Amino acid sequence: MERISVTMQPLACETRLLVMAGRHELMRAVLGPATAGHPRAAATLLEGLSLWHQQALSVVVRVGDEGTSAATRATGVLDDLLFGQRSVHYDVEVAFPGRPRRGRRIQGFGDFADLRQLCIEGVTP
Repeated sequence: MERISVTMQPLACETRLLVMAGRHELMRAVLGPATAGHPRAAATLLEGLSLWHQQALSVVVRVGDEGTSAATRATGVLDDLLFGQRSVHYDVEVAFPGRPRRGRRIQGFGDFADLRQLCIEGVTP
């Protein structure tokens, strides 16, 4: 069973969600703004998805350019210092925009593209 990951982007006008199992999309959703919802709405949604799939979720909340916007705080899955909450049902991490997509690479020892791809995809017996 592949781990279920949820990416959440709270914006002032809407909240976007993408739920994936590995490279397969399970669900896309555009919900109302988090500021207009119940304080436990996001946590309850994540708990429900976790129960539906019978496994803990890996959740990433994309924090906007303004960082500590009201929409981001209103999700209820981050604390005051913007650390993600953990529960039996989900583990929340925070992603900030502008981070480089590729990590630093050591030069001069060959390509290693095949091994890098295995690290990205994972190896299953």
